[in-house]
Amino acid sequence: MKNKLLFLGSVALSMSAVAQNVTTQRCATVEYMNYRESKQPGYIQSTVDVFNAAKASKSGNIAKSDEMYTIPVVVHVVYNTANQNLHDSVIHDQIRILNEDFNRLNADSVNMRAVFQPYVGSGNIQFKLAELDPNGNPTSGITRTQTTVGSFMDAMGFFTGDMSSMEKVKSTADGGMNPWNQSRYLNIWICNMAVSFGGSEIPMLMGYATPPDGLSNWPAGSVQGLSDGVVIQYQAFGSNNPNPLDVQGQSFVVKGRTVTHEVGHYLGLRHIWGDGDCTQDDGISDTPNANAQSDQDCNTTKNTCVDNIGGVDLPDMVENYMDYSAEDCQNSFTVQQMNLIRAVLENERFDLINNNNALGIKDKGTMMVSLYPNPANTSVTLKSDTSMDGVILITDINGKVVQTTTPNGLETTIDISKLQNGVYQVAIESNTAGKTVIRMVKI
Repeated sequence: MKNKLLFLGSVALSMSAVAQNVTTQRCATVEYMNYRESKQPGYIQSTVDVFNAAKASKSGNIAKSDEMYTIPVVVHVVYNTANQNLHDSVIHDQIRILNEDFNRLNADSVNMRAVFQPYVGSGNIQFKLAELDPNGNPTSGITRTQTTVGSFMDAMGFFTGDMSSMEKVKSTADGGMNPWNQSRYLNIWICNMAVSFGGSEIPMLMGYATPPDGLSNWPAGSVQGLSDGVVIQYQAFGSNNPNPLDVQGQSFVVKGRTVTHEVGHYLGLRHIWGDGDCTQDDGISDTPNANAQSDQDCNTTKNTCVDNIGGVDLPDMVENYMDYSAEDCQNSFTVQQMNLIRAVLENERFDLINNNNALGIKDKGTMMVSLYPNPANTSVTLKSDTSMDGVILITDINGKVVQTTTPNGLETTIDISKLQNGVYQVAIESNTAGKTVIRMVKI
């Protein structure tokens, strides 16, 4: 199996020698699996059977509905220096990127090669910064913690797969920030995971995430000892981040796809090459196998494994978010990847989207409201079983309010002719009946 090593040589090398060979790893999943293999020989081979079995299970399931699922997000900014304390605008930009990438609304989706066009998919999933904290108090969905910890990276520990140092970012007592209820919020921590050599910092890792435990296409116990959520190196967050990601003369393009990749893990997806060679698999039926990950490039000439997907031997899908290709190369998930994600939200991570959760945003209302026609081109009509009051807000996929209307009793017609085509949320915020949200498609 061909795995990209973070260091070259043995653990016995001095730190100065290690510094000469360090590169920035995109994701820590491979290191974690190798660590488990060292403790449990045969572990990696045992995943092959699990991956093959997964092809006939969740990856082939069709989601229960086409309902828009909203995932409440809390971003914990844990910073030691001022430049690590990312501005709200960077956080909001990353949420925009997640919403675009998971719904195939990203502008660079047009760059997907024609051979893969039949397989690309959209999730109908909305990520939104939480508006209520676990105690029901209003929040921006962003926490900020200044820490005395210079870096949460233990270089030698990470080399052997020990992630305990990085996990401290998830603990207030250890200089990080405790998670919010992890069954009801997607917790994302931003921190520093760099090592210092000669007065300069080298980011060792761009991010890692924990999959939902017990999913069929992941080995049993994959998240043992890891606190649920996503951790991101501060330079790898957002596309408008003022901090460049430069490593020993190599500059990385940052377009927010590290977070897209890690949230994919959080929602059940594995690396597209199955963390192995052509004999291993990611458990997804419409992603072609590859004998290794991409190496921060965009090599569209590669076809490293023989596949039969729809009767075609497809090339390596370097455009997939779950590869290690350059961020300006990635542009898509597949249909079956999205089916898996929606199945995860309807099962293993159901509490994230459960109506009883209040969505970490606001309680759904008690009104019975219908919206028609849907999809619509020029206007829509809202009809309720009780008189509507308050305000009607139309928000785009990024959560931005694009139109407001005052309701008119039991029935209200709204002119949407000036809206761009796309998916919207129509929220009826009643003074007496709470908030009711309906998905609307403008064509």
